Amino acid sequence: MYVAVKGGERAIDNAHAWLAEERRGDTDVAELSIEQIREQLKLAVNRVMAEGSLYDPDLAALAIKQARGDLIEAIFLIRAYRTTLPRFGASLPISTGDMACDRRISATFKDAPGGQVLGPTFDYTHRLLDFKLAADGDVSPAPSAPPRTEPTPHITEFLQGQDIIQTEPENDAIPRDLTREPMSYPAGRDMRLQSLARGDEGFVLGVAYSTQRGYARNHAFVGELRIGSVAVEMEVPELGFAIDIGELELTECETVNQFKGSKTEPPQFTRGYGLVFGQSERKAIAVALVDRALRWKELGEDNVGAVAQDEEFVLSHADNIQATGFLEHIKLPHYVDFQSELELVRRMRREAGADVPEAAE
Repeated sequence: MYVAVKGGERAIDNAHAWLAEERRGDTDVAELSIEQIREQLKLAVNRVMAEGSLYDPDLAALAIKQARGDLIEAIFLIRAYRTTLPRFGASLPISTGDMACDRRISATFKDAPGGQVLGPTFDYTHRLLDFKLAADGDVSPAPSAPPRTEPTPHITEFLQGQDIIQTEPENDAIPRDLTREPMSYPAGRDMRLQSLARGDEGFVLGVAYSTQRGYARNHAFVGELRIGSVAVEMEVPELGFAIDIGELELTECETVNQFKGSKTEPPQFTRGYGLVFGQSERKAIAVALVDRALRWKELGEDNVGAVAQDEEFVLSHADNIQATGFLEHIKLPHYVDFQSELELVRRMRREAGADVPEAAE
């Protein structure tokens, strides 16, 4: 039972004022602008957009500033704001095969059709502090490269042509929308992928790592990881055709997984899939690994009792906003509950013959 705190309005107002002062910090230091956050803390912005289920870099940057860098609080702000926005339609399915790739790599084929594009990556950097950044040194411009104009084929298409990877079933059904209806179990793959894409990166990463350590018999190769921009189209009934309404930066990962076969499926490769807003390759790979682990029933595999195979556990605990709400509610006043527990423990101790000191008035 919660107890309302009476007479605390002034204290709450003061707490808000103090919070604003702490957020601003030393006023002798220039205030951080939304543009600076958006452009220089882009990976944090991408995470807030992905887990907040709203693609808007400016709003994500504002949320990060307001939350003092607490990304989960920023995600909460974005989700709350998202509920106030009107929904005026739905876009057509995007075509990631037409992505203008800034980064596109494959761990399965050295000479991947369409070429390997390293792009902006930490993969080959030394994990050493760069003190030039502390001195505000200028950044040398990267060598320019001609933009790709032709579509970049997916690696799995070539495996599909050799009939050695599972064929994904065709499904023209309209996917359910996790932002508009609650999760129910068993969940379809559409809802699972939505839940993982906006799930807490750390949690999804931990579950994905468990599959690599043997908790799900899931040995994967990154068939392809690509990052780039994709056009978004929407059909306008008055026009009778689709128009381009903008573009999204996305990270897509397809894993290629070993599969010995089952009673219903022959030996072949299978897939895991992850698609996330912005440049967020760690999250996209993690989603793909967990997606594959959750497909055990569909593929006729054994459930070995791994956490990554437990759909209800994974999806129910992936959402950091729900987790935060349940965790932080215990710091609210629970005076009545605690007094009841206190009296219960005292009575049990008396019944057990233990000394019970008198309660302080």
